Amino acid sequence: MTKADEKNVDYKKITSAISSAVVDRFSNTGRIDTVASDVRIDGKTCLVTGANSGLGKAVAIDLARRGGHVLMACRSGHPEAGEDVKRLAGSTRVEMLKVDLADLESVHGLCNELGRKGTSLDITVLNAGLMPLNARPSQQGFELMFAVHFLANRAMLDRLVGDGVIIPSGQPERTPRIVFVVSETHRSAGPIDFERFGAFTDYGLKDGLKYYGLSKLHSCTLAQELSRRLNDRDKVRVAVHSLCPGPINSGIAREAPAYMKPLLSPIMGLLFAGPGKAAWPVTYLCCAPEMGRRSGVYLHMMREKEPSALALDASAGVSLWEASEALIAKHRPAPATPPPGPAGAERVPGSPAPG
Repeated sequence: MTKADEKNVDYKKITSAISSAVVDRFSNTGRIDTVASDVRIDGKTCLVTGANSGLGKAVAIDLARRGGHVLMACRSGHPEAGEDVKRLAGSTRVEMLKVDLADLESVHGLCNELGRKGTSLDITVLNAGLMPLNARPSQQGFELMFAVHFLANRAMLDRLVGDGVIIPSGQPERTPRIVFVVSETHRSAGPIDFERFGAFTDYGLKDGLKYYGLSKLHSCTLAQELSRRLNDRDKVRVAVHSLCPGPINSGIAREAPAYMKPLLSPIMGLLFAGPGKAAWPVTYLCCAPEMGRRSGVYLHMMREKEPSALALDASAGVSLWEASEALIAKHRPAPATPPPGPAGAERVPGSPAPG
């Protein structure tokens, strides 16, 4: 990085984001109780993306410890991360599946594999995340955070519901759950620019947090729109929730410049939660009985609040759905045979059938 680049880094935004997150972490106002350790999910199948390290790995351990059959969908960490989760959870019901969320072909490959196996998902945790130092394109040419945080999940859920891997249910104890791991930084993003939606935008360290927040606004808006599409006003058929886990001492800042790491490392170690504690709100949305009877809940750590007004805007949700449909349709493979899901499997309302 040049001296000019260093001068252009907006430290005010970075430090404001860190300080706000730390204050919220240590506040007890409105805090929800965590899920008791004896709450079980025996017989339930759980998919966790980005489960090879950090928050995703902690979530995988907790769900496996509670009796879940955990599918760890990761780009790397095979098979070591899976063996580690088995050991720490005391469970053998852990599998690793390979997927690169920056490549829509890989996403469809994962969906094909789940369909071939006749998998029925009860809990889906969309956790995978990253924050690159500079803008990079995905395999299909989208900005990397847009691709991983939003578009891959949009394409995956379209397939999983459409192929009968996630089956809507009107019975609370059998209601499948979809949990988006997002970020409070979505509140810093302006309205989504649908005229340039999906267009690659170049940026450096100065604007990285801005585009991170924008990608999380996409995710928050998707969670709300998906909840509206999958549920009736008086009946929850799929519980769709989202959360910000707060500041985590994990590897998401691994691409930070070398000169910032001596500052970030002690701050993260002393003030940020470890992945196990940061996983509490994820476990709550996945396992608490009451969360199977509601949809559209947003948590910031262990507090329930509303996401931003932009994320809640129903008209923006429809625009997001339609604009993203145009993008994923270009890369949606036509199936060689009818989807293997059970009779009556349905697509997310508003999505076309494959082929």
